[in-house]
Amino acid sequence: MTRLDRLAPGRVLAGSVLLTFAALRSWLHVMPDTDLNVGPYNIHHLFTGVVILTVCGIPAVLKGTAGPGGRLLLAGFGAGLSMVLDEWVYLIVTGGSNAEYVGMPSLAGGAVLVGLASLYALRVAPGRDKMEPVASTRSETMTP
Repeated sequence: MTRLDRLAPGRVLAGSVLLTFAALRSWLHVMPDTDLNVGPYNIHHLFTGVVILTVCGIPAVLKGTAGPGGRLLLAGFGAGLSMVLDEWVYLIVTGGSNAEYVGMPSLAGGAVLVGLASLYALRVAPGRDKMEPVASTRSETMTP
């Protein structure tokens, strides 16, 4: 069991969303004209996030996150989600330039959205972010 596997799922998801946002925004604040171009196409982190969401989210949903590598899938899902939410707000509140990306409307909107997503992840996590699985509806003290 890795150190990541010992963390509660809600914390892994919320942490990966917040850390990805902080890392991405920090990097792009220092280097605002960083673009990923493949041929004539500019690949925004919205598209990269969708790929990461897909690659990590499908096996996480179908196989679960309790087994080996499950928390890594969950962290990857959170990273992709953070990228998608951040770029989504940027596209809504700005004209789409690199200079506007590091502006306050985009930064504040992204921070609010990833913050809400992180709080939601912690709120709906099984067992309210405890390692134990959610208790069944049947009382443990009841006898058959």
